[in-house]
Amino acid sequence: MPIPQHFIQELLDRVDLVDVIDRVVPLKKAGANYVACCPFHREKTPSFTVSPTKQFYHCFGCGAHGTAIGFLMEHQGLGFIEAVEDLARRVGLKVPRESSDRPVKLRADPDMLDVMQRAANYYRSQLKRSERAIAYLKGRGVSGEIAARFQIGYAPSGWQNLREVFSDYESVALTTAGLTIRSEEGRVYDRFRDRVMFPIHDQRGHVIGFGGRILEGAEHAGPKYLNSPETVLFQKGQELYGLFLARRAIREAGRVVVVEGYMDAVALTQHGIEYVVATLGTATTSQQITKLVRHVDDVVFCFDGDPAGRGAAWRAMMNALPMVKDGLKLSFLFLPPEHDPDSYVRAFGQEGFEDALKNAVPLSVYLIREISTRHDLTTQEGRVRLLNDAQPLLQQIQAPGLGLLLRKRIAELAGVTQAELESLLKLGPSVAKPRLESQVARQSPVLTRELLKLLLFRPSLATRVDVSAIPPTLPQMEVVRYVIETVLAQPDISSAALLESLRVMASEKLCRYLTEQLMTLDAQTFDIESEFQALMNKLERLGHSGNLASILEKPLHQLTEQEKALLRNYRRSAEPK
Repeated sequence: MPIPQHFIQELLDRVDLVDVIDRVVPLKKAGANYVACCPFHREKTPSFTVSPTKQFYHCFGCGAHGTAIGFLMEHQGLGFIEAVEDLARRVGLKVPRESSDRPVKLRADPDMLDVMQRAANYYRSQLKRSERAIAYLKGRGVSGEIAARFQIGYAPSGWQNLREVFSDYESVALTTAGLTIRSEEGRVYDRFRDRVMFPIHDQRGHVIGFGGRILEGAEHAGPKYLNSPETVLFQKGQELYGLFLARRAIREAGRVVVVEGYMDAVALTQHGIEYVVATLGTATTSQQITKLVRHVDDVVFCFDGDPAGRGAAWRAMMNALPMVKDGLKLSFLFLPPEHDPDSYVRAFGQEGFEDALKNAVPLSVYLIREISTRHDLTTQEGRVRLLNDAQPLLQQIQAPGLGLLLRKRIAELAGVTQAELESLLKLGPSVAKPRLESQVARQSPVLTRELLKLLLFRPSLATRVDVSAIPPTLPQMEVVRYVIETVLAQPDISSAALLESLRVMASEKLCRYLTEQLMTLDAQTFDIESEFQALMNKLERLGHSGNLASILEKPLHQLTEQEKALLRNYRRSAEPK
C-alpha cells in the first residue's frame, strides 16, 4: 500500500538532513547553511548547499536538489520506498501503509510493485546459477559490476519457475502483472523462460516491467526480445530503459543519447557513456521525448545506419516535431551500416563514440536533407513534391524561430517566396501574435513559477489562492492545483515535504528551479506578503487578458452577451483620455 503523505511529513521533520549528508559528504558551516563539493559532479569550489532550516539541498553547479529522501535515492541509488524505509529506521519510525483514492496518479499500484520486485530479485538470483547466461553477458563485454547496476537477471527454462517465489502462483495478480500467462484451457505458465532479463524501472526506481533476451540456441522459444505486456504499471510508449540509473550522468553531461536496444544502453554504459537511455522496441514517442526534455535540453538520437535505423530516425523526428521548442537541441547520429551502438563502442571505445557524437546532425538539417534528397529539385514536378512533403511537417512545428527558418529554407529550395509557400500550404504567415496574446504567453510561465515558489516558501498561502481567477491554460497549472490540494488536505505540511511530493508531479527542471530559488530566499528580509499580493493581482489581470485574447479571435456574431460586454469595457478603457 502507498506510504501516507502525513508520514513523509513526520519523517522529514524527525530526520536531520545535515546529519544524513554529513555521514557521506563532509559539510562545512557557511553562514546559515552548510556547503561541500558536490557529490554528484566534479568540482573544486563548493557549490553544494544544505539548508538545516529548510531541510533540502541544492547544488548551484549541476542543479542536484532534494530532501533527505531524494539524497538517498540519488547518492545510493535507492528507490523511493527503500529510501523512506532507510530513514525511518534511523529515527525509529515504522513505515505505515494506507490506501489512496486521490485523483492524481502519484504512484503505481503497490501490490503489483511488490510482485515485480520479488520477480526481479528471483531473476537476479538465478543469473548467478546459469553458466550459459553469464557466458552470454561476458561475451557481450558486460562486467559483473554493470550487470549488478542494471539488475540484470535470468529467467530459467521450464514452465513454472516462479512457483519458487509465489505461493499463490496461479493468482490473477501475476497474470495482470505480465509475469504469467493463462492458456485457454486454464493452465498457467511463466511468460519469460530461458531469457536474460532486463528490469525496466520507473522514475522512482520501481520495477514496472521486463525485457527478456533469448539465449543463443533457444530460438524455438519465441522472438529474440520479449517485453512485458502493457499493464497498469507499464506502458512501453511512455517509459525509457535506463533513465532512472542515468539521471545523474545526464545532468552532468548536459545531454542524453537515445538508442534502440537494451544491450546498446548497457554496452555504452560499460564503456563510460552513462548518459544513455533506450526505447522499448517501439519508435520514439512524444511521451518519451517529453520525459527526456524534463531533464536536459540536448537530446541525441543514435540509430543504426541501415534502412531500418533510418526509418526509426524519421519516425522519431515526426514524433519530436510538435515537442520542439526554440532552444531545445535535437540531433541524429547515424552509425556505419555494419554497426549498432553496442558494436561501435566496443570497436572504438568511449573516445571514438564521443567523437562520433560531434557529427550528430541537427534536426533542422536532417529534415531538410531528407525531404530535399527524395526529389529532383531541378524539375518543377520535383519541387512540387518537395512542397507536398514539407506541408505536414511544417504544420506540426510550434517553435517560432525554427518554423520561420525552415519555411525560408524550403521556400528557397522550391524556388518560391516565403509568402507564396505559406499561402500555398495554408500555413498562415509567420507574424507576431496579437499584443494581448503574446503578453499572456510571455508572462504566464514566469508568473506560475513565481506562484509555486511562494507556495513552497509558505504553504499556508494556498488557502488564499483563488484558482478560478487564474487562466486554466497557463503552464504548470496542474502543478499549482496539486500543491493547493495537498496543502488543503494537510495544512501543517512543511516546505520540504511539499517539495518532496512534487517529485513525481512536476518536471525535473521546474523542481530544480524552485529549489534554487527557495535556497536563496531569506525569511527575515523577504517580504512575502507584498510579493504574494502583487503576484495575485498580476495573475488576475492576466486572466482578463487571456479571456480578451480569445474573444478577439472570435467573429462578432459568435460572442455571448457577457463576452460583448467585456470587449466593450476593454475598448473603452483603451481609448485615449
